[in-house]
Amino acid sequence: MKLFLTTTMDEAVSEFTKQASIFEKYLEALPSKALALGIKVVLAMVFFFIGTRIIKLARHILKKSLTRAKADIGVTQFLDSFTKVVMYCILIFMIASSFGVDTTSILALVGSAGVALGLALQGSLSNFAGGVLILLLKPFRVGDYIKEDNKGNEGTVEEIQMFYTKLKTPDNRVIILPNGPLSNTSITNVTALDIRRLDIPVGISYGSDIGKAKEVLLALLHGEERILQKEEVLVFVDNLSESSVDLIMRFWVKKVDYWEMKWKITENAKLKLDDAGIEIPFPQLDIHQK
Repeated sequence: MKLFLTTTMDEAVSEFTKQASIFEKYLEALPSKALALGIKVVLAMVFFFIGTRIIKLARHILKKSLTRAKADIGVTQFLDSFTKVVMYCILIFMIASSFGVDTTSILALVGSAGVALGLALQGSLSNFAGGVLILLLKPFRVGDYIKEDNKGNEGTVEEIQMFYTKLKTPDNRVIILPNGPLSNTSITNVTALDIRRLDIPVGISYGSDIGKAKEVLLALLHGEERILQKEEVLVFVDNLSESSVDLIMRFWVKKVDYWEMKWKITENAKLKLDDAGIEIPFPQLDIHQK
């Protein structure tokens, strides 16, 4: 019995000595391993910093090349956004490889995760595909004023990115529209063409001279330089309403002059008709008592 206990104690001491030796070797190797890991971390940070600078330089060269090629601004913005995402993914992949991560395992993981992400991010993929369609079909470009019929949003196109399109409203608000629904809805491109037609209604009283009113309004339209005189310039009776004879002033202007001419001609029509003694009536009702 005593011999058995002695043997067991010797084995325990031997095992403890062995474990202590392993731990001692680990402590001895720890500074060198920590130093190696620290060097890798520092190199990774330096590599990431250099990589970001290279990405910025590549994006700058891409933008400059597209500008020289007179590419559409929307195409430039889209490709810039796409290039940024792809190059940052490559940079992170290379840094992970430098830490000894198996690239084959990463590719397998990315492949298996791609299916799950594809199902989870169907909306984002739809937006990406919508952005590609917008750039290929060009229903609008950066700088166009558009109205989308899905939610009634409208504004000037500021950016066409990978997943979203930014609109700027006349009152200086920014609207972010996903490219997927935007590519699948009807869109009115207000400024796609160089000229636009203006129809401005004017009501005169039933007692006024229609011919004289038309002459006054036509003289106003022919006297404005920014109205395109080569296009049709008309004043005609559009409707006989309850309280007035409704005239329409129809003319064409350049798209940049649309709003200013609308406001100016509307104001001047009132002034010219007043000077000619032509009444612009307000809604009224005649009551006859028996």
